[in-house]
Amino acid sequence: MNTPRLNNLAPGLTSKVHLAGDCTTLAVAAVLASAGTWSEPLLVASAAIVGWVLAARVLRQYDIWHKQGLVGELALTTVLVIGTVIELFLLRLAVPARTMPNLSLGQYVDVALPAMLLLRLFVVSVRSLGEQSQKDVLVVGAGALGRVTGEDLRANRAQPSNLVGYLRFREDATVPRIPAPLLGDVDALESVLKDHPVSEVYIAGNMVKNAETMQGVIRVCEKLGVPFALPAAGFRFGRARAVDAKAISDGYIHYQSVEPKPVQTALKRAFDVLLSAIALWLLSPLLIGAALAVKLTSKGPILFKQPRVGMHGRPFNMLKFRSMVVNAEELKEKLLAQNEQAGPVFKMKSDPRVTRVGRFIRRYSIDELPQLVNILRGEMSIVGPRPPVPKEVAQYEAWQRRRLSVRPGLTCVWQVSGRNEISFEQWMYLDMQYIDNWSLGQDFGLILKTVPVVLTGRGAS
Repeated sequence: MNTPRLNNLAPGLTSKVHLAGDCTTLAVAAVLASAGTWSEPLLVASAAIVGWVLAARVLRQYDIWHKQGLVGELALTTVLVIGTVIELFLLRLAVPARTMPNLSLGQYVDVALPAMLLLRLFVVSVRSLGEQSQKDVLVVGAGALGRVTGEDLRANRAQPSNLVGYLRFREDATVPRIPAPLLGDVDALESVLKDHPVSEVYIAGNMVKNAETMQGVIRVCEKLGVPFALPAAGFRFGRARAVDAKAISDGYIHYQSVEPKPVQTALKRAFDVLLSAIALWLLSPLLIGAALAVKLTSKGPILFKQPRVGMHGRPFNMLKFRSMVVNAEELKEKLLAQNEQAGPVFKMKSDPRVTRVGRFIRRYSIDELPQLVNILRGEMSIVGPRPPVPKEVAQYEAWQRRRLSVRPGLTCVWQVSGRNEISFEQWMYLDMQYIDNWSLGQDFGLILKTVPVVLTGRGAS
């Protein structure tokens, strides 16, 4: 069965196998945790599977596999299993005792959680069947090395790449047949990186002939915060192998503009998943109250899905409680002359588009709480630069685009430094300082500073 709905839930063969394995595990756990009639485990299994599938669809669990790392996936799986336990507990309260007399939630967890974690550890992570998430790659250099590089990247099933295109060096006289479109000369690099989400730039040049141009490409990548790779040697080898093959597995040495901290990064993702899940559970009465207030006091949907720009320029829909009238974006054009914030960001203290309830939930950042779902999906983090709207990014200066080199967040230095009371340029510099000096300890400090700022509504509008 290969329906569009199933493809949306679990794209690719590996994801479908992954989903089938999870559902089978839930069914087996339900049977083992039930000691009653056959109707009892059937009811438990059905409820657990339906709840799991709905949550996985909302959180796009099977889409984000390999994007967040193994630690983040294990954390999200743990949260979802706990979610099914809460669902079954509520079901046990709602259903007559004679129907579900012997359901053991402890035994259900003992079976389901270890089995699912093992599934991810030994099956999905090891035998992904080449369906890992693709990284978007731009190749600079359309000569022989560039062509071979593109072919190698496409053929690499362990780490598949989507070739955005090629840029030609000025020194390239002719362009051979290449496996992706030619987007222009190297002089167009900055504009191409602004127009296309690119995870990494491969600089496929000759270190003698193209040295000066390659240096210019490096400067642009550093300025925009885009990772890049340089040839490990000026030659291609057929039989000979490097002593440390892992360091240059694709023949390139890889660089990025921030210090790599793989352990802290993995812990950050696990922390994001666990904290956002706990926050959603604890704040559920507030979330329900805010949703009702928005729905009952103004026309329009409860949630507002706003296009935002994420890491490396990838777009996503950021969730917020609707705090403005339905036609707010149309009215914004008429209010641009009254913008009180310098730069491309639009801020206005007495914005007429904001509803009465909207003004309250914006003051105390309640409207931002649905973004906890964005965090669980992996589109955002608890701490990171606020995700900008596409129109703002289009007006960024080149150095300001470096704030897109990390995952955007719910809170950052700007939120605890006065928010709308500081200028746009100060805001950008604060984000750059955060990126350059990031640590897990700094994130914890910013979260602690955010709480009193939110409770007092300081700097909000």
